[in-house]
Amino acid sequence: MSDLLGTILAGFLLALIATATQAQVARKATTTPDSSAVADHGAKLAETGHCADAMPLLKKSFPQTSNKDLKLKIGFDAVRCAMTLNQPDLAVDFLRLLSREFPHAPEVLYLTVHIYSDLSLRASQELADVAPSSNEAHQLNAESLEVQGKWEEAAAEYHQILNHNPHLAGIHFRLGRLLLSKPDPENSLADQAKQEFQQELEIDPTNAGAEYVLGELARQAQQVPEAIEHFTRATKLDAGFGDAFLGLGMSLVSAQRYSDAIPPLETAVKLQPANPAAHYQLAVAYSRVGRKEDAKREAALQRETAEKMDQEKKKATDAVQGQSPSPAGQKPEPPR
Repeated sequence: MSDLLGTILAGFLLALIATATQAQVARKATTTPDSSAVADHGAKLAETGHCADAMPLLKKSFPQTSNKDLKLKIGFDAVRCAMTLNQPDLAVDFLRLLSREFPHAPEVLYLTVHIYSDLSLRASQELADVAPSSNEAHQLNAESLEVQGKWEEAAAEYHQILNHNPHLAGIHFRLGRLLLSKPDPENSLADQAKQEFQQELEIDPTNAGAEYVLGELARQAQQVPEAIEHFTRATKLDAGFGDAFLGLGMSLVSAQRYSDAIPPLETAVKLQPANPAAHYQLAVAYSRVGRKEDAKREAALQRETAEKMDQEKKKATDAVQGQSPSPAGQKPEPPR
């Protein structure tokens, strides 16, 4: 019954999205002399619910239509009809065409968000129907519970997976991450998480994330040599892991190995140019080896990126506050 209700709600949501977006597009669309009769007829069939008859006409007319407004209208009709006919691949194909023809168009982006959301819902429902006891179903449930902050329930799902397959890669890592995600985790939880990450590496020695978190736990516990070992392995496993290079550089700076710290910190800056911490640590390392001009440059970049980050945070805060209801009896300030 819950699956049927979910399907009905998903269909209702899709219908609402289609109605809203079609109304927006319809206001823009106008028939011009170069708009083919085939395109016009296909659009009318789609908008009156005759998707099976409309789809061949929409597929044929979309590449032939030069009128941008009509092309947008046809694309929306095609996506809606493809979803109605349970042809998700075709819907995705038309979304790609729309994105290519109308890059950054708000209505196309809006449609894309909701179509992919609907596809995700359909896939999760199918997984629950065809393989409710599978590892994948338990993992999907666990991830959903994590998002809701239901840590114990999520852990139970992960443990069910391990009971069925104790050597499945990735599960101990997720359990360790879950333990560290709890609000105000105690030291005992950090120790438990460390054990989970170590078990993960026994199963999958190539897990750079587990090496990184073990390095970060060691760094926070001021176990610098151990942190350096874990961060070094993480950087070797994943050459694009900016946080691992930063952690390695910070640990080497803590160990006063400034020359050794420079290469990983230079890599961290290249991978994360907007991260003020990376610029700061590199400035410290440069300064300690006598590279004063390089240190000044990185210090300036640290200030610049930190100011930019603060400005972005302020904008986000202002945007949230602007959407919040005003206190009773107080008029909201006009937008600036």
